[in-house]
Amino acid sequence: MTRLFLVIMRLNLKFLLISLCVTVPLITFALWANCGVGHGLVPKWPQRHGESGKYCDNSLEQTEEIDCIINQEYAIGCRKEGEEVYLPFSFLQKYFDVYGSLNVVDGSRRFDWTHSYGKVNYPKGAYDPRGIFMYFENYNVEMRDRVKCISAIDGVPISTQWESQGYFYATQIAQFGLSHYSKNLTEPEPRRKTVEDGDREMATWVVPKGSSMNRTIDRVRASTGAVLSFSTGKSFDTAVVLAMDHVLDLVLSVDVLLKPNSTICVTLQNRETQKLYHVYYILADLLIGVQDENIYYGIGLNSTGVWKHLTRDLFVDLQKGLPQYAVTDKRRKMRRTELKVVEISLLGNGSIDNLTLSTSEHISHFYDAADWLIRHQDPSTGGWPIPVRRKLGSGFAELGRGWYSAMAQGHAISLLARAYYHSKGDKQYLRAALDGLKLFRIPSYQGGVLATFLGKYAWYEEYPTTPHSFVLNGFIYSLLGLYDLNSTAPANQSNEAAVLFEQGMSSLKKMLLLYDTGSGTSYDLRHFTLGIAPNLARWDYHATHVNQLLLLATIDPDPLISQTAERWKNYMVGKRAPHN
Repeated sequence: MTRLFLVIMRLNLKFLLISLCVTVPLITFALWANCGVGHGLVPKWPQRHGESGKYCDNSLEQTEEIDCIINQEYAIGCRKEGEEVYLPFSFLQKYFDVYGSLNVVDGSRRFDWTHSYGKVNYPKGAYDPRGIFMYFENYNVEMRDRVKCISAIDGVPISTQWESQGYFYATQIAQFGLSHYSKNLTEPEPRRKTVEDGDREMATWVVPKGSSMNRTIDRVRASTGAVLSFSTGKSFDTAVVLAMDHVLDLVLSVDVLLKPNSTICVTLQNRETQKLYHVYYILADLLIGVQDENIYYGIGLNSTGVWKHLTRDLFVDLQKGLPQYAVTDKRRKMRRTELKVVEISLLGNGSIDNLTLSTSEHISHFYDAADWLIRHQDPSTGGWPIPVRRKLGSGFAELGRGWYSAMAQGHAISLLARAYYHSKGDKQYLRAALDGLKLFRIPSYQGGVLATFLGKYAWYEEYPTTPHSFVLNGFIYSLLGLYDLNSTAPANQSNEAAVLFEQGMSSLKKMLLLYDTGSGTSYDLRHFTLGIAPNLARWDYHATHVNQLLLLATIDPDPLISQTAERWKNYMVGKRAPHN
C-alpha cells in the first residue's frame, strides 16, 4: 500500500512538473504577444515612466477620460491610465505632420507610425549620363492627375498643372521622355505581336457589302512592301472590322494614312464587367473628347492624306477618358490586366501598315519627347517657353506667359544628350542641347534663368522670380542636365556645359546648408529674399532633395554632399538636429 502511494505521488509530481513547463511558456508568450512587440528587431518603448520592460497589462489600473489643454489654446479629449496620458493619433497626425495606420502583421494587429511619406532611392552605382536618369524608371508621368492626356498629334503629355484646358509643359514632356528611356533600360524586352503588315502578316478582316479592302503597294512606301487599303461608307455598319481577343499587350503601333472623314477605332472590353469602350483616332485638331463610352483623340488635320506613325498606350488613352464621364461613385482606376482588345475598325478611306500590339514601346515614346523638344525650341533663346502665367507666392512678381525655367532647360538637355547618344550621334539632338545653354548665361531680369546670391554665387532659377526664389530641387536638376551634356558631347563642344556645371556646384556647396531647418528642408529661400517664414519642403520634395544629393555624391566626392544627404535622410525618420 505504501509502495502504491509513493508511485502515485511520483506520477503526480511528474504531471505537475510537465504542466508547469507547458503553462509558463504559454503565459509568457501570451503576455509578449499581447504587448504587440512580436518583432525582435524593433526596440520596445517603456509603457510608463520608469517602467521599462514591464508587461503591458494595465487591467488593474484605473482608466479616466480627461481633457488635454494644448498650449493653452484649445482642449482635446485624452485618456489617462495610471500615470500615463494618451492623446488621439488623429490629433498628433495633424499637429506634428506625421503618419500612421493600423495593420495586421503575422495575424496580429499593430500600429505603424512614420514621420514622412517620402522615399529614398539609393543609387545603384556611379551616375551614368547615358544610363537611367536618377530613379525615373519608377515614374509614370502619363498617369498623373495633372496630365490631361497624351496628344495623338505629338505623342507627348498635355499638362493641366496651372491651367485646366491643358498646355505643353517642357518640364513634364522631358520627364515623360526620361522615364521611358529609363524604363527601356530596366524592363524586359517588350512582347510584340504584328497583326497586319500588308504582306507577311495578314489578318482576317470582315468586309461588309459595299465596302472594300485590298493589299497594294503604296508609291510613297514602296520600299516597305504592301499596305492594307480600305474604303467604306459613312456609317459604322459599313466599317472594315477585325475581331480580336487580345490581352495584356495594350500598346498600339500603326502607320496610318487617313483621308477626310475617316477614322480608326479600337474597342476595349473590361474583362470583369464586360463593359465595352471605343477609342477613336480621327482627323481633327482635338486633344481629347468624350461621349459616353466613346473617347476621341485627334491626330491633326494636317495629317489628312499623309502617312503618320501612331504609338498609343490604349490603357492610358482609355483611362484619361474615363474620369470625364464617370460622375458617380469614387472613380476607381482600372487595372491594365482588366482590359483586352476585342475589335479594330477602319471607317472611311485610307491605308494602314505595320499594325502591332505590344507590352511597351518605351523608345518610341522617348523619341516623341525628344522630337517635340526639337520642334518647339525657340531658335533665338535656345529655350522652351512655359506658355502659362505662374505666381510662385505672395511677395513674388507674377511670371508672364513665355517664361523660362532652368529645370525645364536641364531636363530637356538631359533628354537630348541621351537622344544624341542613343541615336549614335544624330547632330540635331546635340545642336538643340548646346543651344539650350544660352539661357544659363542670361540674368533672370533679362529673360534668362541666371540669378546671383549675395552678388557672388551663380544660381539657375527654376522660377526666375522677382525677387529671386532660389528653388533647390529645380537648381539641382539643371546641374544634372549640364553634367549630362558635358559628359556626352564631343570634347571640343562640351566646355561651356563644364564651366556652367562647376560654377553651379560651387554655389551649391556654399548655399546648401541654408536649406537645412534642423528637422527638414526649405523648398526655396523666400525667408531670405522676402524676409518671411520659411517655405518648408513637403516630404516628397524633401525626399527629392535627399535623392538628388545621394546622386551628386557619386559625381562629387566632397563630404559636405554625402554628409548632408545622410542628415537629411535621418530627418525623415524623426531625427532632429541637436539643441542647446
